Amino acid sequence: MAKKEADDRFKRFGRISFTAITRANDFIGYLEEGKVMGTRCKECGAIYFPPRSDCFRCLRSDTEWFEISGTGRLLSFSQLNYGPAGFEDDLPYTIALLDYGEYKVFGKISKDIPYEDLNVGMELRTEVDTLPNGQLSYVFKMP
Repeated sequence: MAKKEADDRFKRFGRISFTAITRANDFIGYLEEGKVMGTRCKECGAIYFPPRSDCFRCLRSDTEWFEISGTGRLLSFSQLNYGPAGFEDDLPYTIALLDYGEYKVFGKISKDIPYEDLNVGMELRTEVDTLPNGQLSYVFKMP
């Protein structure tokens, strides 16, 4: 019997990946295709970002992928001058929460947008970001 290879694609996510294996590894495959994706429970319709393979509402494991597309409205943002391990070279950076109506997405604002230009309610989009070390992530950019 051949040994099954571990699907460790998630090690390619973010500055520092604290886990290489997750049941939501397809998230990385979609990032490689230029798509930021969330999941939706097929049973109860709960929407998840970051994506999940299991629904905590109905406790089912039947989810489907959907693309984070269009624009979201900026609900909240904050500039960080201290960051966790692996983010020291990014400082300062801005984290934010975008409202897409049915769901919200938490992430970083692109360095292309000056902090002074941010306003609650402004529209931003979520895009794949390839980091200098080749890792994949996503950022919020102007539409």
